[in-house]
Amino acid sequence: MTDLPRAVRITEEGPREGFQIAATPVPTADKIALIDALSATGVSRIQVASFVSPKRVPGWADADAVVAGFAPRAGVAYTALWFNPQGLQRALAFKDRLSVYGSITVAASEAFSQRNLNRDRAGQLAAMRENVAEHLAAGVKVNRVSVQAAFGCNFQGEITPAQAIAAVADAMALAAETGCAIERISLADTMGWANPLLIERVVGEVRSRWPDQAVSLHLHDTRGLGIANALAGLRMGVAEYDAAVGGAGGCPFAGHPGAPGNIATEELVLLCEEMGIATGVDVDALIAAGHLAEKILGRTLPSALLRGGSLTAFRAKARAA
Repeated sequence: MTDLPRAVRITEEGPREGFQIAATPVPTADKIALIDALSATGVSRIQVASFVSPKRVPGWADADAVVAGFAPRAGVAYTALWFNPQGLQRALAFKDRLSVYGSITVAASEAFSQRNLNRDRAGQLAAMRENVAEHLAAGVKVNRVSVQAAFGCNFQGEITPAQAIAAVADAMALAAETGCAIERISLADTMGWANPLLIERVVGEVRSRWPDQAVSLHLHDTRGLGIANALAGLRMGVAEYDAAVGGAGGCPFAGHPGAPGNIATEELVLLCEEMGIATGVDVDALIAAGHLAEKILGRTLPSALLRGGSLTAFRAKARAA
């Protein structure tokens, strides 16, 4: 175990994650309303949309309208997701509103790569080589490696630390080949197979092999271990996390409909702040945004904190007594 970080940076992915699997179409105005509410909570990064095929992800058919419509807030970086040259060009059309950077994305699971990206491992690396070239030609730096299904897979089963490290190594080799300076290695528990010990082992191995790169965690709460896994990450000194307000979302290609999505941002914030780790986020404002997300999506989100509330009011009451 290393020292706990003094502060963490959270990327709020609720809009992108939550709306991509909504059971019914969400009006563009409602998507914008949630993004604007999240902008006022203190989160420093928000992933606001996916520039993807509406045939594959119908929930983001209005991505351009959403990105054009939200109100940017000073101090907040807004990002989006894309997987091909068409998506990159759509993002670049909003470079005055979006933080545009490239990632080398691979999967530790061959089966998930086929299911999610329609390519095997070799095919994905070839696609990423083209992807890097397109980004660099457009003047967009590629500074992140992202490994999906880094801890386990609903289709392939167990993913060993060695398999996760091999996937990172493939991506880092491609980065070296193409002259990309990688700043961050993101490890995604895409289908909720991780446990705290596995988090420690994989993060430890990545740190040992690539000590100069920051590590971030993208954790899903599919089986209720999401916050426990975040705690394991904190104890390893990981200071960057993806999360989704209310625990909204989930991968539409994970073969697990109805399962909880990302760890709930408000629960992660509460965990950090109670441990003396700064987030810069107003947890009560975030809870209010979570309730707005529930209203927009028309369902109860999995976050326990949306039911229990923060400790702010209880502490104030105790002080006044």
